[in-house]
Amino acid sequence: MAWLTSTRCRRLLAALLLAHMGAGYAREGVMADAAAPAVAPDSSQIAALASRPQPAAAEDGVARQIRDDSGREVTVPAQVHRIADGWYAHHVLLMTLGAGQRIVATVNHPQGQPWMFKVLPSLGQATAINGTAFNVETLLSDRVDLVFTSTGDRQAMAYEQAGVPVMRMGYTDLAGLQRSMLATAQALGGAQPLERAKAYNRYLDEQLATVKARVADVPQAQRPRVLHIASLDPLKVDGSDTLIDQWIQLAGGRNAAVGLKGNLQPVSAEQLLVWQPDVIVLAANAGDISPSSLLQQLPAVQQGHVVRNPAGVFPWDRYGTEVALQLEWAAQQLHPERFKEVDMVAKTMDFYRRFFDYPLTTAEAQRILKGLAP
Repeated sequence: MAWLTSTRCRRLLAALLLAHMGAGYAREGVMADAAAPAVAPDSSQIAALASRPQPAAAEDGVARQIRDDSGREVTVPAQVHRIADGWYAHHVLLMTLGAGQRIVATVNHPQGQPWMFKVLPSLGQATAINGTAFNVETLLSDRVDLVFTSTGDRQAMAYEQAGVPVMRMGYTDLAGLQRSMLATAQALGGAQPLERAKAYNRYLDEQLATVKARVADVPQAQRPRVLHIASLDPLKVDGSDTLIDQWIQLAGGRNAAVGLKGNLQPVSAEQLLVWQPDVIVLAANAGDISPSSLLQQLPAVQQGHVVRNPAGVFPWDRYGTEVALQLEWAAQQLHPERFKEVDMVAKTMDFYRRFFDYPLTTAEAQRILKGLAP
């Protein structure tokens, strides 16, 4: 086969030696934000990364050194045309950069992320797996140039030993997201991804500035206690040291899950009665609060202060680029009088046009805002 260059031959031989090791690296599928925490840069580090000279996507065949989110320098091919993406949320970064069509192997599925597959139909042609462990031989037969994984993915070593470069990605706050956008753009090569990354980062900065300014004078004691429920059965919530905790605070709230750290933490209904949240935000796929649930005793439930989080190409509340929309949506839920003129339908349509190259209709935007599938 024409693609079986000497490099590919070496990779294939390595894959055959590694084939029996695959099960040792495999692990169960994880939620979208289960990447190990990465240390987020400050604004000066982001600016430095953005200004780093970007090599051309190049005809000269020269590989490039790119730093991934784990801090590792990765040798990336001069041409990155075919990508395997092993982190659920990272697909959205590629789509935002205009490179979603390069994904040839995926961990996402239409049942789990229906809007993603509607907005990016080519993803339906990609090799799909359950969990996050790609088969090495499949990566080679799919002629994968680069693999993206979460920072905690142990399978990455198998890909590297087979000669396929791996970038480990992960972040726990918005500054980390901005860094990931830039690092991903540089790995893709060429001017367009980098320009799109910079455009998105500017948009996110603008959203941050707008929301911060409008809630800045709200006293801490008057900020509602917000509980974000990722799942009702089993009951799991999101604590501190997470992107979820950050947008709650930026939107003018306080995380009601006091003393809890990390994403998707299991808790009891009795613990929620102790926390007494003022507002409950249910993830789009969290389920519904049963009439017989202990949670019915919560004032937030009794007073109708339970809202469903939007979910589009990716759930807005988690680790995709639509978190830029989440900021203003959440602030509007917590402080409606301060954001009453904000038209989230129009903003959603504009975002999809600008960053996903998709002509979202009014009806589609309304479904996304309600957390409904297409």
